[in-house]
Amino acid sequence: MNALRRHRKLDAIWASEPGWKGWTSSVNHSDLGRMFLFTAFFFFLVGGVLAMLIRAQLATPDSAFVDAGAFAQFFTMHGTIMMFLFAIPTFEGLAIYLLPKMLGTRDLAFPRLTAYGYWCYAFGGAMLLVALFFGIAPDGGWFMYPPLTGPLHSPGINTDFWLIGITFVEISAICAAVEFTVSILKYRAPGMSLDKMPIFAWYALVTSLMILTGFPPLILGSVLLEVERAFSLPFFQADLGGDSLLWQHLFWLFGHPEVYIIFLPAAGVISTVIPVMARTTLLGYGWIVASALALAFLSFGLWVHHMFTTGIPHMGLAFFSAASTLVAVPTGVQVFAWIGTMWKGRPELHMPMLHILGFFVTFIIGGLTGVMVAVVPFDWQAHDTAFIAAHLHYVLFGGFVFPMLAGIYYWLPLVSGRKRLFRLGELAFALIFVGFHGTFLAMHWVGLLGQRRRIETYDAETGWGVINFISSVSSFVMAIGLAMVLVDIIIHSFVAVRGPRNPWRAGTLEWAGMSPPAAYNFASLPMVGARAPLYDTPDLSNRLAKGEGYLGAPDVARRETLMVDAASGRLEALVIYPGNTRLPILMASVTGGFFLSILLKLFWLTPLALAGVAALALVWVWQLGARDDQGPQKVGRGTLLPLANESDRSPGWWGSTFLLMANATFFGSLLFGYAFLWTVAPGWPPAQWLAPSWVELAFGIGAALVAALAQHLSARRNRAGTPPMIALAPALLATVATAVVFGVLLLRLPPPDGHAYAATLMILSVYGLTHALLVLLMQGFLILQVQCGYTSPRRRAGFAVVALWSDYLAAITVLILLAAHLPGMIA
Repeated sequence: MNALRRHRKLDAIWASEPGWKGWTSSVNHSDLGRMFLFTAFFFFLVGGVLAMLIRAQLATPDSAFVDAGAFAQFFTMHGTIMMFLFAIPTFEGLAIYLLPKMLGTRDLAFPRLTAYGYWCYAFGGAMLLVALFFGIAPDGGWFMYPPLTGPLHSPGINTDFWLIGITFVEISAICAAVEFTVSILKYRAPGMSLDKMPIFAWYALVTSLMILTGFPPLILGSVLLEVERAFSLPFFQADLGGDSLLWQHLFWLFGHPEVYIIFLPAAGVISTVIPVMARTTLLGYGWIVASALALAFLSFGLWVHHMFTTGIPHMGLAFFSAASTLVAVPTGVQVFAWIGTMWKGRPELHMPMLHILGFFVTFIIGGLTGVMVAVVPFDWQAHDTAFIAAHLHYVLFGGFVFPMLAGIYYWLPLVSGRKRLFRLGELAFALIFVGFHGTFLAMHWVGLLGQRRRIETYDAETGWGVINFISSVSSFVMAIGLAMVLVDIIIHSFVAVRGPRNPWRAGTLEWAGMSPPAAYNFASLPMVGARAPLYDTPDLSNRLAKGEGYLGAPDVARRETLMVDAASGRLEALVIYPGNTRLPILMASVTGGFFLSILLKLFWLTPLALAGVAALALVWVWQLGARDDQGPQKVGRGTLLPLANESDRSPGWWGSTFLLMANATFFGSLLFGYAFLWTVAPGWPPAQWLAPSWVELAFGIGAALVAALAQHLSARRNRAGTPPMIALAPALLATVATAVVFGVLLLRLPPPDGHAYAATLMILSVYGLTHALLVLLMQGFLILQVQCGYTSPRRRAGFAVVALWSDYLAAITVLILLAAHLPGMIA
């Protein structure tokens, strides 16, 4: 098969539908990556306009440009959009587009999940924009502290838009994190061991693991606050056993790692771009990976430094202050490694490098002011002033926007296959750099003079007028610079001047395919033996196009790629992807119906929407099944591999493992909240404990354990070729018994609106009951598959996945029942 025929055949297999239909049915990562990036930058534009309105209001004293209510909505939506609808989705879009190309594979692990995540993000973001358009946008700050946002002080729908809209959007982040983690660990080119991965993939892996463990506390907090607002369960009301500080803990358990979740992908861009621009290799690859891991670990120990003024004990203040300054060490390792890389190379000042230099100046200033606010006495003075707002912008703009602009100019030739004609970018950089520092250095200054943040006006007697005017004028200069970047990209996209395939002479695999990239990325998949394969094998692009790699002979019209061992990159299995479908957008729409039913208090619609999501999920999984054994498959270069779905560790098993990791963090946060209220909140103990029951405790734990053991037994029997139903039926019955125990527990609880104790137990019980019903659904589905001939000793992936969820149900059942019964037994 010649290269042209191979290209046409692969293109027919992998291409999206033409026209607008392709946007709704595509599951291709390149299409979805572009859609993510386009949408994220649209929200960046909206957030930027809001920032301009804020600066216009503050430009002069006693300004009446907007009233206090509108100003509160503007700064709340500005922060919300930039943190949730721009920064994280930009990382998602960049990683979705780049990772498969960098890793030498044809798509991410779960293409339909990528599409589902995008539509959840788009619909959730649209929900918030509609609220802004109608003047009912959230107005409690992007941190949403209760009791200000509780039902007593914010009775309207504004706060609900934030709580429900952001939870909807965060589904997208969790989907992407699962997707990236599995893809990076299992979907790489053969031979690409962990120490040969592109440095950007390491950063993406660390960031994804942080999202899986950092986002669930905020999701939990949003759920609890919305339940309090909708059903009067008092989690944050001090007179009923709650505590508003619980929200701050849950929020900053997410909020501080969020800063590093935003910074680390940008650091990945910097670590990728600098060696190429400096014509050398990255100095201290291992040290940089270790420092990224250390930074991720330390970031979870810093959340309390946002709460230094809330009355933390002195020992706690000392610990978190020390931890906050310690974070400068791994950050410093990376900065010195980047400087060392430039020192040993010959840096060339192209557009990407210009923005990298902008990053260095800005981020270092942001880091130094970060060390300042980590010192408790200074934080007490500067807390809630414009100084903190300026520090935050130095870290986020310097640590994210400048590197992302560098990344855009670096990978733009890859995306478009064209080269720049005009030199607008250089002038745009100058305006952005000058405008940014003029804006936020002035804010540092006025903050030190005492100006509070989030105020809509100030008196002329304060003397802050001139400084604020300088800040506002500078912000408009910066906005003009950012608009010029947009114009530069639009011109680049429409002026057809063909550029070279690899204009920067980079060594990573994304430059080994066609430019612009084909839907299948590579005509055949490479065997990798070095960290920069294009430097070791300069003619690699031509060899791949000739089909000299794996999967270079598309004899069957199906989408294929390879799965490898997580550590060594040794070949393991052949993966077959589903084709284009509108199932993800349909499922995201029904998911949106669930969130809208809660927002609009249409509770009759909620169970219907949930049933719709469950039905679509079953169709989703059913389509992945097969009624015949396929056996080992030819993948080229004389190699036979089993299908991934004919193994215990299928893609579904890996996806479930990391999804359960996020789920366990959510559950752990719930237990943390229970313990926090019990030990710290005023108004404890409650007037009435749950009446303990040894029978309920023993029966519930026993049933959950039996369900898990029987599920494993069914998998063993299936693998041995004996009928699995003899074990599946007891597993199903034991799960039913577990669900009944949770149902009985819910009926026996004290009134949940009377005290935070009963309210927390109710949430724990609902959590347990939901998981019992979920496992029940999985077991019923598996039984149906067995009856319809969709399983065999070879086709056994479903048994391992259900066993994993059964194990999790057993673990949480033990913990929930102990948490419910022990207090009553001890009291």
